[in-house]
Amino acid sequence: MEVDQIAYTTHEIAPAVPPWLNKGDNAWQMTASTLVGIQSMPGLVILYASIVKKKWAVNSAFMALYAFAAVLICWVLLCYRMAFGDEFLPFWGKGAPALGQKYLVARAKVPESKHRITNGAYETTEPFYPMASLVYFQFTFAAITLILLAGSVLGRMNIKAWMAFVPLWLIFSYTVGAFSLWGGGFLYHWGVIDYSGGYVIHLSSGIAGLTAAYWVGPRLKSDRERFPPNNVLLMLAGAGLLWMGWSGFNGGAPYAANIDSSIAVLNTNVCAATSLLIWTSLDVVFFGKPSVVGAVQGMMTGLVCITPGAGLVQSWAAIIMGMLSGSVPWVSMMILHKKCSWLQKVDDTLGVFHTHAVAGLLGGLLTGLLAEPDLCKLILPIDTRGAFYGGNGGVQLLKQIVAALFVIAWNVASTTIILLVIRLRIPLRMPDNQLEIGDDAVHGEEAYALWGDGEKYDPTKHGWHTSTYSEVTAASPFVNSATGVTINL
Repeated sequence: MEVDQIAYTTHEIAPAVPPWLNKGDNAWQMTASTLVGIQSMPGLVILYASIVKKKWAVNSAFMALYAFAAVLICWVLLCYRMAFGDEFLPFWGKGAPALGQKYLVARAKVPESKHRITNGAYETTEPFYPMASLVYFQFTFAAITLILLAGSVLGRMNIKAWMAFVPLWLIFSYTVGAFSLWGGGFLYHWGVIDYSGGYVIHLSSGIAGLTAAYWVGPRLKSDRERFPPNNVLLMLAGAGLLWMGWSGFNGGAPYAANIDSSIAVLNTNVCAATSLLIWTSLDVVFFGKPSVVGAVQGMMTGLVCITPGAGLVQSWAAIIMGMLSGSVPWVSMMILHKKCSWLQKVDDTLGVFHTHAVAGLLGGLLTGLLAEPDLCKLILPIDTRGAFYGGNGGVQLLKQIVAALFVIAWNVASTTIILLVIRLRIPLRMPDNQLEIGDDAVHGEEAYALWGDGEKYDPTKHGWHTSTYSEVTAASPFVNSATGVTINL
């Protein structure tokens, strides 16, 4: 049977299987895309809905749900080619739709990635699968960036302002970082390493989230003082989807089912596990008990830290990165944050600055230090190595620092301008009367429909099948909680 035949035919050449198509690469890329998509839907939807106070569960989940859908439509209409298309500026591509049949069934290609290789010839990034697979894979990265950013403004951002913010930030902020570092922009050709989004996704979302939190304003004082998760076990389910989905996140970055993909998947999990254990150990040492929420944060910082170098560092280096990602963000969140008056004034609801900006920056710098030369040759366009391996490694570390400064500056400026423009027409923060009530005021819906919430006890309906019981309703001493029930014998 010929290689370009469909599996179930032996007599005709299949137009759906052109000679350049590698079925294994395409299958893995679609699988990786699905894994990354699951991180957002339902992973972060579940995590956000359960890690916040009960009255904000619906709103938090909806912010993630809306972002996922809105980003997809904006991505195929305009933004994919702004991030991975032809050059418009050294840091920005030309926007155009990615919807045409001819465009999507052709072989995938990142046109501005053309670079000179060691023998003097030129090559361009051209995976062995159709453009449709690449468009969707990169969409899942764009979507999760906006959803991570949302974690900084949960519990008070006006939902209408959020609906306006998502497409604007995608267009004017995300596409710039993606083109500059991945799509063939000036940082890509300069040789900056960002294997799978430590800068493009995590540093960007953390800095933009902190900036947005500043402009939106804080939650109510009562919410800032007490904001317990409404369902810790469900939070763990969302965190589990996030962790397992990260195999697609980093494993899909090489655009192929190859050796480097395998290294990236192993390193991702090793770093995450190490970071979780270090964070938990620090909680036990300083607070006397392990925290489940803390363990999730440690898991997150480990996954973020390994992302910029997942397929480029040795596995022993992944353990070192896990040790640092479990301790440096812990110190920034638990100690430095409490000593910095400005950080205390900015209400970053889920600490996205610490778990993503700090951990992403840390990972990018450690990659500049620990990137192994032979692993770099598997995927990077130019001869690259970390400072630990001598040679031009010191220059690489400098490049990582400069790139981080560019990403930070662009996100602070673009996020600020976008929010100030939105503020001209739409208030960024909900009014206090909505903040007092939460989901019911904002959406007319609540997360849990439990018996007793305004309902009278009925023996025939609720299982007490005897006429010797009578029911009366008693007012609850708790604001916005279920009505209490007293049963008289």
